Amino acid sequence: MSLSGASERSVPATKIEITVSCRNLLDLDTFSKSDPMVVLYTQSRASQEWREFGRTEVIDNTLNPDFVRKFVLDYFFEEKQNLRFDVYNVDSKTNISKTKDFLGQAFLALGEVIGGQGSRVERPLTTVKIDVYDWDRDGSHDFIGEFTTSYRELSKAQNQFTVYEVLNPRKKCKKKKYVNSGTVTLLSFSVDSEFTFVDYIKGGTQLNFTVAIDFTASNGNPLQPTSLHYMSPYQLSAYAMALKAVGEIIQDYDSDKLFPAYGFGAKLPPEGRISHQFPLNNNDEDPNCAGIEGVLESYFQSLRTVQLYGPTYFAPVINQVARAAAKISDGSQYYVLLIITDGVISDMTQTKEAIVSASSLPMSIIIVGVGPAMFEAMEELDGDDVRVSSRGRYAERDIVQFVPFRDYVDRSGNQVLSMARLAKDVLAEIPEQLLSYMRTRDIQPRPPPPANSSPTPAPEQP
Repeated sequence: MSLSGASERSVPATKIEITVSCRNLLDLDTFSKSDPMVVLYTQSRASQEWREFGRTEVIDNTLNPDFVRKFVLDYFFEEKQNLRFDVYNVDSKTNISKTKDFLGQAFLALGEVIGGQGSRVERPLTTVKIDVYDWDRDGSHDFIGEFTTSYRELSKAQNQFTVYEVLNPRKKCKKKKYVNSGTVTLLSFSVDSEFTFVDYIKGGTQLNFTVAIDFTASNGNPLQPTSLHYMSPYQLSAYAMALKAVGEIIQDYDSDKLFPAYGFGAKLPPEGRISHQFPLNNNDEDPNCAGIEGVLESYFQSLRTVQLYGPTYFAPVINQVARAAAKISDGSQYYVLLIITDGVISDMTQTKEAIVSASSLPMSIIIVGVGPAMFEAMEELDGDDVRVSSRGRYAERDIVQFVPFRDYVDRSGNQVLSMARLAKDVLAEIPEQLLSYMRTRDIQPRPPPPANSSPTPAPEQP
């Protein structure tokens, strides 16, 4: 594969235009030549994650494509900008994500293109190196040897057995009569597509957002400035900021912008019944609020009408959302529950049971802790280190993300900055949690719907 670059010096930020060509690609089509396409990925300096930057067009029936579509990147001399080029054979242009075969990949830095002779660089498609070990139970595995191959060679195993010599470089240097350390016979070979969060969203998967807010008395009187629910005319409360920060991001992935919103731990008028799951809009038949602004409006109205009480129960609202998620098994919808709370949970056993049960469903739970309390119980529910368990049963997936709001309060008082930081960390695990569910259920993304297709059916409401 060869690449050439040209800079555009007429703009303040240097732009580099990358043109891609390939030669002698593997032919995977039976009655014609491959139909290649190249996908460019750039690597984040902070997270080291690879993110798709763009794609070339698909060129039919050729092993030596010269792609017309170019990649235009910002160039920074002071940074190492790593690039990855994945080459595919595309069988269907209408459903690329499902009908592409991997042909190989090449890695290089953007600086290598700039510094190449004539701003041109060539790279072979990546060789695969395989290490062979003698397994030991205690983990001290013994190195036997290694061999290298390529995608081209591996693909031949689809039709015939391939035998590789396993070589130990150290033994090869020390022993003149050394031949090899054995052989490995490849009996079969297949390539599985690795789908991204974006693939599912493009395919129509909807994120259904539900809110649950803590109305227990430990939050303080909403009429007093010391309350975590205090409705100041000058700034949002911690509850409102957390709700707005997370909701304004998630609502972009929900087509109808209707969000079920609940409160828990309050006494409801007129008889003073304690509820651990009441609709903020006071409509038991339809708890949906129109947009995040509608949720905020219903939240403020509830603060004026209910009496903050207790205790703090999470399980009822988790089970409510789980019942809706249990009706969806085709990957068309994924549920995200945001719980905002101020303190110690009163139904830990029941909540663990609810989380373990929900971990097998298309569902994630975000818990934002507000106020000065110590949140050890919340940390226990966030299964990053130790998977949540209940009665000897472990959660199938990690579906809980907990963050204390105080860690994101900007010292200068900038609420917008505080909300942006909170949203970034709170939502960071949602894509991988969605992908983990789809992978365990072997659910592939649907092809993107045509622009004039009918809207997605309304989701099951919690």
